[in-house]
Amino acid sequence: MIRRHEPRDDRAAALDEEIRAHIAMATADRIARGESPDDAAAAARREFGNIGHIKEVTREAWGGMWFERLRQDTRYAWRTLARAPGFAAVAILTLALGIGATVAMFSVVNGILLRPLPFKDPNRLVLASYGLPRSLFAPKPGMVESQYLAYAEHAKLVESVASAGEHHVTLSGSGEATRLTGADVTPGLFGVLGVHPAIGRTFVDDDAEGGDAVIIGDGLWHERFGGAANVVGKPITLDGVRHTIVGVMPPAFNFPFNAKVWSPIKIVINPHESRLRTVIARLAPNVTPRQALAEVTAIIGPMPTPFGQNARFNPEVIPLRDLVVGDIKRSLYIFGGAVFFVLLIACANAANLLLMRATTRRHEIAVRVALGADRWRLIRQVLTESTLVAFLAGIVGLAVASAGVRALVSLAPPGLLPRADDVHIDLAAFAFTAAVCLVTGIGFGLAPALQITRKNLGSNISGTGRAIAGSRGALRAGFVVAEIALALILLTGAGLVIRSFLQLRSVELGFQPKPLVAMTLDLPAARYKDATAIHQLQDRLLENVAHLPGVISAAAVNWRPLGGALVKGDFKLPNEVRPPDGMNLSKPAITPGYFATMGIRLIAGREFTKDDDARSTNVAIVSKSVAEKLWPGRSPVGQLISSSSKPTAKDWLTVVGVVDDVVQGSVREQRDEAMYQPIAQINEPFFLNHISVVARAANDPGSLATSMRDAVHAIDIDQPVQSLGSMTSLISSTIAEPLFQARLLAVFSLCALFLAAIGIYGVLAYAVTERTREIGIRVAVGASSTAVVRMVVGRTFVLAIAGIAVGWIVSLELTHVLSSLLFHTKPTDPATFGLVGALLFLVALVATIIPARRATRVDPLIALRNE
Repeated sequence: MIRRHEPRDDRAAALDEEIRAHIAMATADRIARGESPDDAAAAARREFGNIGHIKEVTREAWGGMWFERLRQDTRYAWRTLARAPGFAAVAILTLALGIGATVAMFSVVNGILLRPLPFKDPNRLVLASYGLPRSLFAPKPGMVESQYLAYAEHAKLVESVASAGEHHVTLSGSGEATRLTGADVTPGLFGVLGVHPAIGRTFVDDDAEGGDAVIIGDGLWHERFGGAANVVGKPITLDGVRHTIVGVMPPAFNFPFNAKVWSPIKIVINPHESRLRTVIARLAPNVTPRQALAEVTAIIGPMPTPFGQNARFNPEVIPLRDLVVGDIKRSLYIFGGAVFFVLLIACANAANLLLMRATTRRHEIAVRVALGADRWRLIRQVLTESTLVAFLAGIVGLAVASAGVRALVSLAPPGLLPRADDVHIDLAAFAFTAAVCLVTGIGFGLAPALQITRKNLGSNISGTGRAIAGSRGALRAGFVVAEIALALILLTGAGLVIRSFLQLRSVELGFQPKPLVAMTLDLPAARYKDATAIHQLQDRLLENVAHLPGVISAAAVNWRPLGGALVKGDFKLPNEVRPPDGMNLSKPAITPGYFATMGIRLIAGREFTKDDDARSTNVAIVSKSVAEKLWPGRSPVGQLISSSSKPTAKDWLTVVGVVDDVVQGSVREQRDEAMYQPIAQINEPFFLNHISVVARAANDPGSLATSMRDAVHAIDIDQPVQSLGSMTSLISSTIAEPLFQARLLAVFSLCALFLAAIGIYGVLAYAVTERTREIGIRVAVGASSTAVVRMVVGRTFVLAIAGIAVGWIVSLELTHVLSSLLFHTKPTDPATFGLVGALLFLVALVATIIPARRATRVDPLIALRNE
């Protein structure tokens, strides 16, 4: 092999030659003065000094020595790790778990929160809105039509403004009918976002003037039209109305609301109806959100609330990302903190491994000191070794992260993680991994490096040096205490979230979900234009379902409990009696037999019957809390109430019954105050187009779902069915996010517990090895096995109690960040704190078993002879 000739080789050879010449001249001069050749040569070398040090100083003067040193230190670190494969494997795998979990969580956070939105200059896109609480009808940021028109006309600090509203449409005529999420948008929305269709065009103003144009998403294009290039101009039937496709959006574009189809709309003011709409603005260059907020406030001002005369919804300007990301940001930050704790525990374990291994290298370090190595050189070598371990762990951690990302995305409930397609291991993840490896390598290696390279190491060259063991033992114990404390913090957080989830599961709903089956229909207004057509469909559908095998009873409701939507509003009492401030009622419309089918308790009066139709007196049934608040101490049966803001004579309803309160909107909220009306007495299609059919099954409700779908298609083959399944599974889907949070924190906590157990075991096992001579002497002078076990367990007791105490103190401060995730659970719940502390103490004792058994088997003769 031909070796390339380097200029550095010439300089090194010249340096060697110059050193030899200096020593030769000094030797010759001493020989001339009468010294023997051997004595003269030895004296000349002593006088010249440390040849290796002189070479090193000279190379530094040449420049570029840092790279040479790094290469040498890395090679030496590699050889050192190769001589200790057990240590290397344990350290790498321990760190790989922490680094892998951290990189996986970073990839999720990066894909959802950090990666720029796929729009032009996304940082200039904002939402102009009111600060609306989630409990209102439309939790998404927005403003009503009149305010949007005023803002669009008078805003001067924005380049453009557009509006969007969410709606759902039924796609039919090309394959099986299905329900799609759509968006009705002002024609300028795509221009505001700075996006262009992959095929065709965007909307123009004429499209909003009663046209039939629609734009479809890439997924729908491939699913229904096979990705045909000539799709533009083809018809598509939505809600029974024929439309024309004018464009196809690029892959992965589904903004807003995860829409699959977009239709144009012209915003007009309707004095009888107002609707909250999302308003998106592109700020002009150099305009800040604060300036934009001042302009929005000046144009539309605050909006009164139903919670009192002094309450107001104030305008706000927030980044567009907040609409895309939603509330998941808070959970991601909490999960990121949990993963960081796992990484810290892994680093503490690795640092302990380095400290324990350093004891076996005392002689090596002492020899290097005796040969002239300064402390910085030794520290640099130890840090190089720890960093090499970290980077090797990073390579393994990337495989862990890849699997972790897939697991995170797959475990998340559908729709919980926005921008899920953007979550993957990419170049940013590789760069983050390198940074984490560098920081952790230096971080967990620094304390051991400073500890094992301190002064007074000369005694170790003779194999002694027990004096240093105590301080290293204290440092190792400190790392274990930190691991226990960190694990306790994580376990406490997970315990609180799990306890909160169990509280959610145990909420009294006010009805009996087993064995109910429910399905929901959204009837297209184009085919079901009036109440008569809808009532006919409902009657036929209920008759078909009621006669299915295994059905005990069946009923219908327009807004079923925990269905994700409800109608809620104010009401009126006769004689100008004023209802309690802020009191709003949910207003389900039901068919006869609904309460019996749902298992809702009838407290007073009667249920609705078939005679309660459009020809009879208008009636209502109220829930228990409504009766107690409006008619305390009196029977509500026979009282009058109206759901109209300006009731006429025909709008008054006679209360005929009282039923138990039901959780209508969310299990996180209290049971709703409700006023039920017979569906047969409702004649407004808006309150009838959305309907749920519930059936109580005699046996397994799962087998009934297919039959119920067939019952719908027997009446209308183009009517899709959604939310079909057992009521228990549908309820479980409403608490899927808390379940995901509990599972994820539990996984991170178990990782932390596992790492902490390894750390405790490692320190105790090494302590037994280190104290073999002491244990041997104790046994030799008569110590029993119980006394030896007590000695080992006593050390565990001290470490565990110290770690648990520190963890409790820190947890009392940190668990408050979980308050928004908790339900009927205090962040300082004593039961959770106590159980977690007991669990960690038990794990610490279990980790003591093997070291304690080893200690009882120490042979004093062998221990003393080895010593």
